[in-house]
Amino acid sequence: MFIINDDGGKTGIKDYIEDVVENIIFSSRWLLAPIFLGLIVTLVIILFKFFQILIIFVPDSIHMSFEEVAMGVLNLLDLALLGNLILLVIFSGYENFVSKINPAQDHEDRPSWMGNLDFSGLKVKIVGSIVAISLIELLHDFLNSSISVNPEVEMWRVILHLVFVVSGVLFSIMNYISAKKK
Repeated sequence: MFIINDDGGKTGIKDYIEDVVENIIFSSRWLLAPIFLGLIVTLVIILFKFFQILIIFVPDSIHMSFEEVAMGVLNLLDLALLGNLILLVIFSGYENFVSKINPAQDHEDRPSWMGNLDFSGLKVKIVGSIVAISLIELLHDFLNSSISVNPEVEMWRVILHLVFVVSGVLFSIMNYISAKKK
């Protein structure tokens, strides 16, 4: 069985099936859209948690020591970095894998990296955010060191942080080499 194209060429059933399969595969990218919507819900949860901590933190800060204030600020920074990370994944993931965000195309508040961040650059930014979050957690533990600290747990946290740092450096080097080859 053959199908006649507009240009007079013949297309077989195999080509028709291939087109259908490729259209299904291409359309499957939309299965990611609900995941990005779910990440927006997590961003709302982080916003709620940020203000919950802030509302408790501000009045209590008057009676807190410097270390306690620093710990409270680190908790808020942790949530802000986590929110940035989620937003970065939402924007760049949606634009790289699903579709362009049309309302943002000519908007004056459009982030400069939006639409220009490829998968490789996204990995570097994500690892950078994870390193920053890990560092804040280590600072948190360090400031809390007057309380009982398990040295073995801390050792593994430091090792994990160093793994994040080395991974970030390696991703950056790979990104640099890849950009240089282009």
